[in-house]
Amino acid sequence: MQLPDAVRRSIQSRAEAVGFASLARATLLLSDAYRDHRPQDLAPIPAEHRIAAYLVTRMPATYAAAFHVLGEVRRRLGDRLPASVLDVGAGTGAASLAARAHFPDARLTMLERDAGFARAAEEWLPKAARLTGDLARMKELPPHDLVIAAYSIGEMDPAQLWRLWDTTRIALVLIEPGTPRAFTALAAMRTALLQRGAQMVAPCPASGPCPIESPDWCHFAARVERTSLHRRLKAADLNYEDEKFSYIAVARHAVELPQARIIRRPEHNPGRIQITQCTGTGIETRQVTRRDPVAFRKARHAGWGDEGVE
Repeated sequence: MQLPDAVRRSIQSRAEAVGFASLARATLLLSDAYRDHRPQDLAPIPAEHRIAAYLVTRMPATYAAAFHVLGEVRRRLGDRLPASVLDVGAGTGAASLAARAHFPDARLTMLERDAGFARAAEEWLPKAARLTGDLARMKELPPHDLVIAAYSIGEMDPAQLWRLWDTTRIALVLIEPGTPRAFTALAAMRTALLQRGAQMVAPCPASGPCPIESPDWCHFAARVERTSLHRRLKAADLNYEDEKFSYIAVARHAVELPQARIIRRPEHNPGRIQITQCTGTGIETRQVTRRDPVAFRKARHAGWGDEGVE
């Protein structure tokens, strides 16, 4: 998975203008600040360095996760496609770019409080409407068919969650890092939304209580192709990384759900594939063998996050 070519070329130009040494320092500080949840530590970094570091190291992963999630949402919504999309905490436009790929005719609106990030997003999404500000401080939030909050909700308080849901006409999508902490927050939001009448879209195959118990957590992965610059900044040997993420998608109307969702990477062995999947009744670990040729063929091509194998 890669960002669109024009976006990648622009990011490369921004990175070259900053220079590798400054970019490396900004990348390290950016990583530490995000890991420790200390955004104030980014203050000493010049804005153009911070933005370039984010574009090189984090935007491709955010795009890959959002592309994966919105692809599943697109399949589940069927013919009821959104004509408008609101990207809350849009950053540099990764989720908006993914939405543009899956819903090319929808009108895009990006809400972002960081002016530098918003200007970068405007370069590759010039026709998108822009709202500058913080969700918590905005008096009005215009209704949209599809509302997305990707890597931006953190520990959102209930009032903000209900604002997002109230402005949603078709579907609401929340994406966060694939960590136990983020999953716990999303699971609580899932419960609250379903209690208020929301209908499950993805990834869950049912609307009942989540069967996953701590210390386990539900998350998925999107493979991201690293650029040579990205590899140098991270001192990495592999030309790819797997972005782990958790998400929920709910809608105003009921959609057809899968019988199961694969929640672990399938384990392939000679003549046998082990599938761990979430079903409407709980977690199931299934051994699929050649004795069931139809199921085995499906399991061979199934991946983490795909529909389960019946």
